[in-house]
This record gives sequence, C-alpha cells and structure tokens, in this order.
Amino acid sequence: MFLTIQQLNKQFSDQNGQVSTILKDINLSVNEGEFISILGPSGCGKSTLLSIIAGLTSATEGKIKVEGTPISSPGKDRGMVFQEPALFPWLSVKENVMFPLKSDGSKIDAEEKATNYLKMVQLSNYLDHYPHEISGGMQQRVAIARALAMDPRLLLMDEPFGALDEQTRTRLHTQLENIWRDTKKTILFVTHSITESIKLSDRIIVMGTRPGTILADIKVTISRPREDHKEKMFELEEEIMTYLKKEIDKVIAEEN
Repeated sequence: MFLTIQQLNKQFSDQNGQVSTILKDINLSVNEGEFISILGPSGCGKSTLLSIIAGLTSATEGKIKVEGTPISSPGKDRGMVFQEPALFPWLSVKENVMFPLKSDGSKIDAEEKATNYLKMVQLSNYLDHYPHEISGGMQQRVAIARALAMDPRLLLMDEPFGALDEQTRTRLHTQLENIWRDTKKTILFVTHSITESIKLSDRIIVMGTRPGTILADIKVTISRPREDHKEKMFELEEEIMTYLKKEIDKVIAEEN
C-alpha cells in the first residue's frame, strides 16, 4: 500500500486550555496512482488532515506512512498546492517554478524542468510574466507546475480551485485530469464540491464533522470522461448528499 493512515487523531487546545478534537479515528489506505477526493462540510478537518500528511502539522495520535516509512516532517516525496497560489510577486512565472529546484542541481536543469512543467499546464507563452500580470486561474496553474516540478510521489491539493469562477474551474479540471493521467501521480484533493469530486476522482472520502471522521469511502466506477454520463453522476451526487445533509444540519443546529 502506498499511503496508510492508522487511528489518526488531532486535538487543539485554546488559550483557556480547552481541548477540541478536530480529527478522530481516521483510517485510510491509498494505492499508488489513485486520485482521491476528500469531501466534507466546513470544519470537518479536511485541510488539517492534508497538512498532517504533508508533514506541516503533527498528529496527536496515530500513524501515517508512505510505502512503510513514517511521516514526521515535510519531504520531497510530497508536494502541496494550497488554496492560494502563494507565488513570489518579484519573480517571473518561470522563476517561481525554478525557485525550489535551484538547490538540487544546475540553473540550466532547473530552467529546463520549469519550462517543461509550465508547458504541461499550458503556460509556455507566459514564462517571463509576473504574477500580477496573469489571471488567478493562471497563477494557480503556476503553483501546480511548481509542485509537479519537485517530482513528488504524492500531490496534495487543498481546494486549489475554490476561489475561481466556474468556467475557469471547469477548464482546470480537464488540465488536472490530463496531468494526472500523464504523470501517474497519486493525488489527494480536498474540495467542498460534490460535482468536482465525482468528475475527478477514483474514490471519494466523505467526512463528517466535529470531530472529523470518515463517513464513507466511495469508489467512483463511472467511466471517463464523466460528463458523458450525467445521469450516473447525478445518482452518485444524491448518494453523497445523503451523508452530507446530516452533517450540514448538525453544524447549523450547533450554531443556532
């Protein structure tokens, strides 16, 4: 098994010493090359789980292993794409992708690799542009190219398209699916969108909230491209919504 998560728990303490459980009894196994979406309401710990897998946050209890090796810190085997592109405004598009590569080889090698991945995300005509000169969707593609250029075994994506308009999201869905098919990366993709998760994923992990737990692990058997099977997509949306409705109602009740 490529990635295994066993009995993972995460707790936080506030300034008054009050302990909150964010994630409880998370168990998950991921095969190499799978595209898995993590879906759930706000506050269920999706981003926290991704951060723990990335090694940016430590778990309170439990084990996470990549090919049998425990995760205790960030590593080059895991690449992260955040909700915001987080590009350096004073560097060009190509220089942003080159930045994490410079310590691993020559500038020529870094430049060649950056150019290749920017071509993969269809930005080869914007190499010398600066972040403020390109759209939000293009900036996010630069962030994806930067993560891919590190050649991680596992690509972690935390709602990377959440702030984009629907038309741009749809276009990036197609590009991401093509990249996944071409690179054979293992991808964990956090999203709020049921449709997005069905369109992209091999499996969908549905999470409940407060504390965050796994409610369902759903295998998507609809053949690709998914848009050709809208009726089956709708049926799966209805199935997933039966899990989420209870959780959303619970959150609303707690806030009233």
